[in-house]
Amino acid sequence: MQTLRFEELELSKEIQKAVTDMGFEEATPIQSQSIPSILKGIDVIGQAQTGTGKTAAFGIPALERINPENRRLQAVVLCPTRELAIQVAEELKKLSKYKRGIQILPVYGGQPIERQIKALRKGVHMIIGTPGRVLDHLKRDTIKMDSVKMAVLDEADEMLDMGFREDIESILENTPESRQTVFFSATMPKPILDLTKKFQKDPQLIKVIHKEMTVPSIEQYYFEVKEQTKHDILSRLIDMHNFKLSLVFCNTKKRVDELVSNLQTRGYSAEGLHGDMKQSQRDSVMSKFRRGAVEVLVATDVAARGIDVDDVEAVFNYDVPQDEENYVHRIGRTGRAGRAGRAFTFVVGRDIYKIRDIQRYTKTKIKPQKPPSLSDVEEIRTTTFLEKVKGTIEEGHLGKYLNWVERLIEEDYNTLDIAAALLKMSLGEENTSKEEVVQEDFGDTGGAEGMVRLFINVGSNQRIQARDIVGSIAGETGIPGKLIGAIDIFDKYTFVEVPREYAKDVLMTMKNNQIKGKKINIEPANKK
Repeated sequence: MQTLRFEELELSKEIQKAVTDMGFEEATPIQSQSIPSILKGIDVIGQAQTGTGKTAAFGIPALERINPENRRLQAVVLCPTRELAIQVAEELKKLSKYKRGIQILPVYGGQPIERQIKALRKGVHMIIGTPGRVLDHLKRDTIKMDSVKMAVLDEADEMLDMGFREDIESILENTPESRQTVFFSATMPKPILDLTKKFQKDPQLIKVIHKEMTVPSIEQYYFEVKEQTKHDILSRLIDMHNFKLSLVFCNTKKRVDELVSNLQTRGYSAEGLHGDMKQSQRDSVMSKFRRGAVEVLVATDVAARGIDVDDVEAVFNYDVPQDEENYVHRIGRTGRAGRAGRAFTFVVGRDIYKIRDIQRYTKTKIKPQKPPSLSDVEEIRTTTFLEKVKGTIEEGHLGKYLNWVERLIEEDYNTLDIAAALLKMSLGEENTSKEEVVQEDFGDTGGAEGMVRLFINVGSNQRIQARDIVGSIAGETGIPGKLIGAIDIFDKYTFVEVPREYAKDVLMTMKNNQIKGKKINIEPANKK
């Protein structure tokens, strides 16, 4: 079916702004079909797989129908697992960013119930919970359903498979008969249909079937990473494999612009492609990419639809795609015309569940790999270079070069030293990745070897201790605390040493951050 852009869905300016902030350009098929119907108050049965954007499909209309001035519970979303409940709550909080006063609470087992009761007493407009814990609250009378306008069952078939049918029925029976009821389920077995007959009024069935898609024979890998280290790992992989043309996918326009800026700073020939660009700009960027004047193209899914370049050696999913079909479309941009292709996906936190969904959908294996270190990059580039040397020797035609080497031998240099010197000269340049060039810009800050010494404008007068510095840097950047070096605390300032490869991340992440509630300034130190 034809998908719609979000501005075509007649949403409030607050939701529209939140969607724009999240960078989504186009609604998925399930969103395009479901949102208008749910907004009208129609009961809906949505048949769609995980990863098709169904959270926004029911979440946006639910948020639009909530009256923030009424402090009573107005929407209930039931999910099979705590992980999904947390994930749904996080996405709905982003969507409600500009809807002032809307309170959303995830309610699930495994978390102290007293904490949830305390939050519920303050007034909550929407709960996203697992059936068991929601029913527990109903029995305690800490959740009251008499003002509920909408009830949503997310992954209804999963909940029935897990034995939640009686709990679900008890919960729905506690809601007003006038409520709107929305079911989302990947499959429609008889027990689901029985529930819809009992609890829905003339429901509209919206069915989005995944196309059968052939996944090309591409080497597929994923890396579990921290958000802050993504650009370093991307740089290392490009340097390590010496890709001539690579395509990087981000989920939002904002991410595309930020990543392009970062790559250009590191010395890569990179350009972006997204929906805010004029057609003439897109055509210009694509022309440069096709002829190799741009080596890294960073794009959103919508903008990348017209990309048809045979020589793309690698595709990077800088962000895991929202939809499994998009994953297949993305990686299909490499490995064309019989060439080898590779696809790398960066996974942060709960993204690992999306990887599992993608593997189930595509029926292929995405292999986990450890993110490469700088020494890994150096080793692989050296090995690749030596293989080229062997190939050149086997090709022959070395006559005049042998003559030049013989001249050095006559000057009493042995062949081993000559070969080693030539390798050093070649690999000195070959193994200096663009990431390292950026790191060397710090110059000599007076830190130990391999470390950058940083200045922070807080000290003992603010009761700062070494553990505060380590905890803040490690917590905000994801750097293991044990890698942080010497810390010297004075009355009004502190010096701390961090590994050179992390220095840029620390400066970017900690800029305008706080330590012990004090806003800080952080910069490279001057040499003592």
